[in-house]
Amino acid sequence: MKKKLTHRQLQFLSQFLDIYREMEHSVHYVTVAERLGIGKITAYEMLRLLEEKGLIRAEYRANPDQHGPGRSAVLFFPTQEANRLINKLAGNPADIEDWQDVKEQILQQLRHGKAGGYEELLSNLLARIPERRSPLIFVTELITAVILMLTTIQDAPEIRALLERLHQIGLPKKINLSVMSGIAMFLSVIERTNRRYSTVLLDQFSRYEDVLSQLSEESRRQLGEFTREVVQILSS
Repeated sequence: MKKKLTHRQLQFLSQFLDIYREMEHSVHYVTVAERLGIGKITAYEMLRLLEEKGLIRAEYRANPDQHGPGRSAVLFFPTQEANRLINKLAGNPADIEDWQDVKEQILQQLRHGKAGGYEELLSNLLARIPERRSPLIFVTELITAVILMLTTIQDAPEIRALLERLHQIGLPKKINLSVMSGIAMFLSVIERTNRRYSTVLLDQFSRYEDVLSQLSEESRRQLGEFTREVVQILSS
């Protein structure tokens, strides 16, 4: 059974788990709708969709408010697979700690590399990116590599304008992290960029988009903050 979810479905599942853990028992779809501020039909259909994917189960109980024969109330509860999926995407403590270490190492190298350039850092990042590492680290290193490649041609007016826009990436109602895919394609057709580097980037962006769509809201927020910090360092 295919478990891949859209970002909206993942967000709903995560919120449903929060409600379930708070209430400590199966939840009626009307309660879910009220807590999330969405329509009852929308909540019910989403719960049934997640049930089809093996992430939620339904159970039927007699309605205590109704005497005599009548329809049972349908309640929903998460499966173990749902908990595993959300925990995996949120990152276990070890993964988060590893990501924090990688993030700080990159930022430190960026700060110290301003005088001598970033060729070695960029080369090392591109060599590591194809490795099967944690989703957060993969996305972090790929974003850094894209921005570093942009800075090698930042004397062009359109590149300077693009870097300026990246100062707001991840902020509400501003450009989001998915824009990196388009930037990688843009870099691949510019003659002034290193062809080998741009090819490596382009080869990874199908995976990038897939990983990004599966990350939690908190992980995307952290990546947005990191990206803005990288742009700030390289633009100062």
